[in-house]
Amino acid sequence: MAASPAPTTLLLVRHGVTASTGKVLPGRAPGLHLSPAGVAQAQTVADRLATLTKAPSALYASPLERTRETAAPIGRALGQKVIIDKGLLECDFGDWTGASLASLRKKKEWNAVQHAPSTFRFPKGESFAEMQTRMWSTLQKLAERHPGEVVVVVSHADPIKAAVTWAQGVPLDLFQRTVISTCSVSALLLGAGSPIVLSVNNTASLQELSPA
Repeated sequence: MAASPAPTTLLLVRHGVTASTGKVLPGRAPGLHLSPAGVAQAQTVADRLATLTKAPSALYASPLERTRETAAPIGRALGQKVIIDKGLLECDFGDWTGASLASLRKKKEWNAVQHAPSTFRFPKGESFAEMQTRMWSTLQKLAERHPGEVVVVVSHADPIKAAVTWAQGVPLDLFQRTVISTCSVSALLLGAGSPIVLSVNNTASLQELSPA
């Protein structure tokens, strides 16, 4: 019998803060860059990742500016080239792209976004279920490409949140209960049978990531 592939550790990093974080739903709109605070956050998470006992061997990022700018110092700290993967993109918010969160909260559909996301599709955009499937399929592909390695993945809050809850077996309708902070690290182990969640929304030490 052939041996199973060694499990892959995926370190999911949300991009750093921007001028509009928490104010608007930027989605995939181009031209949104890290704020000075976000640039500092990106350097901090790069420094944290550089302390890992087992060095990451690959670095992937969503194509948007804020994720590429977060990945850049990580790449320098790890000596890795940033590989762009469209599967890591933010959810396509369609007609809601660029709208203020204050205005969106007044919409009758907002309740479904928060409490029944499995039922909701953004007008002319993506559904949460499609986003979750896309993100999880991408992570599985990366795990198969890098068996036994540590891989850094820079993405966005909702895709990371959806991946973490999928790995935990949490229904999509409860995924909004998980918080993914800017430049936090969430760690998954894929390829060892069922997925294992090693850490969620970590903004401190990464030394505990080796599973017992």
